[in-house]
Amino acid sequence: MEQFVFTGKLKRIAMALMGVGVLALVMAIAQIFMASGDEESHTAVARLWSNLLIDGFFFFGIALAATFFLAVQFAAEAGWAVIIRRLLEAIGSFMPIGAVVLVIVFVAATMHWNHLFHWMDPAVQNEYVIESTIDSAHPEYTNDKDAEGAVFNLEFDEIIAGKSWYLNLPFFWFRVILFLGVWMWFWTRFRKRSLEEDLGYDRKRHFRNVRDAAIFLVFFGYSSSAAAWDWVMSIDTHWFSTLFGWYTFSGIWLSSMVVVTLLAMWLHKNGYLKGLNSSHLHDLGKWMFGCSFLWSYLFFSQFMLIWYSNIPEEVTYFQARIEHYPIMYWGMFAVNFIFPMIALMDRDNKRNYGFLTVIGLIILGGHWMDTYMMITPGTMHEHGHIGFVEIGMALGFLGAFIFVVLNTLTKAPLVTKNHPFYEESIHHEIH
Repeated sequence: MEQFVFTGKLKRIAMALMGVGVLALVMAIAQIFMASGDEESHTAVARLWSNLLIDGFFFFGIALAATFFLAVQFAAEAGWAVIIRRLLEAIGSFMPIGAVVLVIVFVAATMHWNHLFHWMDPAVQNEYVIESTIDSAHPEYTNDKDAEGAVFNLEFDEIIAGKSWYLNLPFFWFRVILFLGVWMWFWTRFRKRSLEEDLGYDRKRHFRNVRDAAIFLVFFGYSSSAAAWDWVMSIDTHWFSTLFGWYTFSGIWLSSMVVVTLLAMWLHKNGYLKGLNSSHLHDLGKWMFGCSFLWSYLFFSQFMLIWYSNIPEEVTYFQARIEHYPIMYWGMFAVNFIFPMIALMDRDNKRNYGFLTVIGLIILGGHWMDTYMMITPGTMHEHGHIGFVEIGMALGFLGAFIFVVLNTLTKAPLVTKNHPFYEESIHHEIH
């Protein structure tokens, strides 16, 4: 059986990237203490926590989407993807790390160490404030106009208050724990059965995976959209889009397909995954191509419908991005749509290792920029920019991602040869 070896050189590369990330994190923290004035301090705080949310969400999303794609293969009983099953499991193993980062950001927001989520401020959700506490460090708010000392709260936001049945801290944390817990629990079940497969053939194990995959996909259908609403869309609390959940999902799915394709090609080039052939590569290339068009379709649909209707509370989302970040915003769309369309339409290009590698890296960078554009304009407004902090922290997360994924690959053979569809997978051929 093929066993991956995580060499010292690879570990040093991953740790060097993590070192760059730590340096960028230290620089971001230092900027907070060096800031002069409230505005500069608020900007520095927003920059630190925004980048943690961007990178945590981006890499967690890749791991989650890999688990989703694994479940799709089980539910469809697809044979061709057995060869890359362990790769999908390894990518999914980053979920706990990403989840920890996200929880840290959410705890900080709950404790008001950052203000990424404006709706978490009790001042905007309560119509009255107790007059005697207005000048204190922790004013007391209420919605009871008859409360003793209650006066109208000038910071009250009627729109946000109207969403408080959903956007409130107890319900928010319930969803966070539920979504993260269930997603990682299913990954653990898939992984456990995968390792058991190395001990011998068992058809019942396969059908249990099919059953669990169907349940997971039903849960994922709602939870992936709700997580996008909670963790990203609620940053721009006044704004909402019924397409936002699908738009966000398509981005992480495409990013995940790029990562599994790059990983498969890299392993094959280095003497592993000998059963991987041009037909497998063709299928992975088609997934990259198809997911790129899905993302582009949802981007345009969301933009066109909102821009055409020209309703003020809806178009403000795009105004903030187009007016303050025009080059980044339209450049991100061009990279994520035009490059895949031109490059991956040709059949031969989807079988070319060098071509897929270059295009894959471009797409991956483009979708990190997409995540940046979903979060930064709502947290830093016009003050966001790409500097060493942004690039360094992204590289740090990349290093951690590489280390976790490659380390997981060493825990078991790269191919599950006792899978019922193993023979079908290694003889997969597209004419």
